[in-house]
Amino acid sequence: MAAKIVMGVVALLHTYFFVLEAVLWGKPRTNKVFGIDADTAAKAAVFAKNQGVYNLFLAAGLVWAIIHPDAAVARQLGLFFCGCIIVAGIVGAATANIRILFVQAVPAAIAAALLCCA
Repeated sequence: MAAKIVMGVVALLHTYFFVLEAVLWGKPRTNKVFGIDADTAAKAAVFAKNQGVYNLFLAAGLVWAIIHPDAAVARQLGLFFCGCIIVAGIVGAATANIRILFVQAVPAAIAAALLCCA
């Protein structure tokens, strides 16, 4: 149950990332979250929208893992999608901003560890 709760939180985070990157991109508050100015946001809008959609796919995968009726399949799905998020978080931390490691990879790693212990 703890793994499902943490996966749910991670799914909500990635849904929030989708909203920021694909829906609210370029708004002053979103620019502040990402530490960019309006000109930079305008130049990166297409990339941000694409990245946001990928985040929504990750969230959908975690929801799939949470609701899947077969516990063994649910565990495999959860480990796969958490693994994808961990890798993306490490790459993001190495190439963009170290905060991504803590906001994205660490929560997914906690969920994966809980899945492994279950």
